[in-house]
Amino acid sequence: MLKVENLVVNYGVIQALKGISFEVNEGEVIALIGANGAGKTTTLQTISGMLSPNSGSVLLNGVDITTIPGHKIVSMGMAHVPEGRRVFPGLTVLENLKMGAYTRSNKTEIANTLERVYESFPRLKERQNQLAGTLSGGEQQMLAMGRALMSNPKIVLMDEPSMGLSPIYVDEIFKIIQSISDAGTTVLLVEQNAKKALAIADRAYVLETGNVVLSGDAKDLLNDDSIKKAYLGE
Repeated sequence: MLKVENLVVNYGVIQALKGISFEVNEGEVIALIGANGAGKTTTLQTISGMLSPNSGSVLLNGVDITTIPGHKIVSMGMAHVPEGRRVFPGLTVLENLKMGAYTRSNKTEIANTLERVYESFPRLKERQNQLAGTLSGGEQQMLAMGRALMSNPKIVLMDEPSMGLSPIYVDEIFKIIQSISDAGTTVLLVEQNAKKALAIADRAYVLETGNVVLSGDAKDLLNDDSIKKAYLGE
């Protein structure tokens, strides 16, 4: 479904990505793990059209989307849940969710998607008229995920969904990611909590200073001694 080939991204003289390649198959949960500054967020932002690469390509279902602007990529079936949630604090929960459907025009289909989002996130339904800025961190993360799902994506990129959340919310967020996958949406997950990410992923890629240094079955990486030492605190 998604193919990244020899992606190079520079910030001035700093090379953030040094020619990385990986692929995501339909229906998979793929984890990108690595230390801060490894290039994980840059990778997601380049795939979703927020950044332009210096070289390399990104293919979505065989179509080259490397130079396509982000808003058009959304209508092609990709959604991005950014790091730090980025909800619209002055809008209500419902207004935020409707913003996620801005590329769609069929009101009936949008209403059906909204119902599905409310089924996945009952708390959002309870707080639909509340301003997003008054929600807790965990609720804002749920809102950011729900907003992404409102575009009815085939693949969702998630950037650090558990960052800054209490352990209870972390567990809840990972259960929701699993349920999104179970419902048939492909997931590319960047996550600092490597243990949790590897536990729900099918495969994983390890990034170090802009390079993919390791890849494989997520369960194998979960039991890999070098991964345990570097990322799992074992």
